[in-house]
Amino acid sequence: MANAFNENLLRMVRLTREMLALADEGDRDRDDDSCGILYGVLRDSAYRLRELANKECEKHRRSGKWDIKA
Repeated sequence: MANAFNENLLRMVRLTREMLALADEGDRDRDDDSCGILYGVLRDSAYRLRELANKECEKHRRSGKWDIKA
């Protein structure tokens, strides 16, 4: 079984995929410009979180803490 801290990082990466999908759907279906701003913030946040999570995963790999096969 993998360490919970590594599993949580992978969960965050998966969550950012969901955030990006929602931002795309929301943008497509939005009613006005203020909704577009909201979905833009969601998209920007997802990209930033994904970047941070991926950097942390790489840090764990380099330090030998990564115990997930993938």
